[in-house]
Parts: sequence; structure tokens; C-alpha cells
Amino acid sequence: MSEKRSSTELLEGAYRIETPQDSVSYYQEFADHYDTEFAQELGYVYPRIIADHYHRAATPFDRPVADIGCGTGLVAEALNLPRAEIEGFDISPEMLERAQGKALYGGLHQVDLTKPLIPPTAPFGAVVSAGTFTHGHLGPAPLENLLALARKDALFCIGVNAQHYRARNFGAFLDKLRRTGRITRPKLKSVPIYSDPDSAHGADTAQVLIYRKL
Repeated sequence: MSEKRSSTELLEGAYRIETPQDSVSYYQEFADHYDTEFAQELGYVYPRIIADHYHRAATPFDRPVADIGCGTGLVAEALNLPRAEIEGFDISPEMLERAQGKALYGGLHQVDLTKPLIPPTAPFGAVVSAGTFTHGHLGPAPLENLLALARKDALFCIGVNAQHYRARNFGAFLDKLRRTGRITRPKLKSVPIYSDPDSAHGADTAQVLIYRKL
């Protein structure tokens, strides 16, 4: 087990990631502390908020769900769906190992989301994500890759750190996907990431992108 570090140190280290291999290396250590020294100490409400937006927008046909950047399974815990109706995708084998131990997913997949994805035999009815589109992680391009996982009219509820959204020009990329007939016009919802506004990153917010595949 890795040496314990503060929740703020863990978060700031994650923000400094630059490449997919950096993510693999960093989360090899981070996985031991993700739920306790990070999520609990910082009041990480983001996964629950993404799950809430999914449930508000979803129809009975918007399943099974692909949980992108699933980590240790916090979104799946909040979604509270049967295992057969949710699968997780992450680049870190250590994070996936911890998710596996929670018995939340019908399937778990180690993937590099910066590369094209192989369409599944049975496409997903929804795609959700919390914490993956952020500083040091994914820019907007993988949003197009994710379409390969979903069937026509599938629901997308994708969280993007608000500063990262502006810095990486997610709006222009989404507009391109819409103009080329790939997705519906996204609805954007501004949400908090942490419950304590007075913590080191307590003022951080995210944009929840809600749209459907055309």
C-alpha cells in the first residue's frame, strides 16, 4: 500500500497528469486512497450529481450504461443499477481492481480513451462520466470516440470541469459534433464538484453535458 497523502495533494497531483501513461502510473498509487483520503475528505459529490442527472433525463430504454473513467465505482454506487445494466471503463488497472471488489458492474474494461474504441456487440443505451474530463486528463476529442459505444438515441451525461471546458474549447467541439449530425444540441448544467465551498478546491464547478447520439 502506498504512503498516505492529503486529499489536496492527491487532487493536485491528478491535475498535473499529462499523458495516458502518467494516468496509469499515478492511479497505481492513488487507487489505495481514492475513496477515503480523496472522495470522503473533500466531500466529492460529483459522482452523485452525475447519477442524479442521468436519472432525471433517462427513459427505461437508456440502459445498459457505460461508466467512463469509472475509477473505483463511485458513479455506479450512486446510480444504484443492477450489475447487468452497467459496465465500467478506465485506464487504471488498480482502480478497476477496486471497482471489481465492490461488485457493482457487469463488466469492467481497461481502455485508453484517447484512442478509437471498438464498438461493442451490444451498444450501450447511455454513457456517463464524472471526473475524467478535467485538468491533466481528457480533452474534448474523446467525446467523439465515445459515440462508438452507444446505440442511436443513446443518452449522454458527461461531466467536464468548468475551467477545463473553457480552456480546451469543449463548446466548439460539441458544436462540430452537432453540426455534422452526430449528436443533439447539448444542454449544459453548472454543478458543484465538492460539498465544502471553503476547501482548497471547494469552489470548483463542472458542466454536465446532456445530449443524445443521432
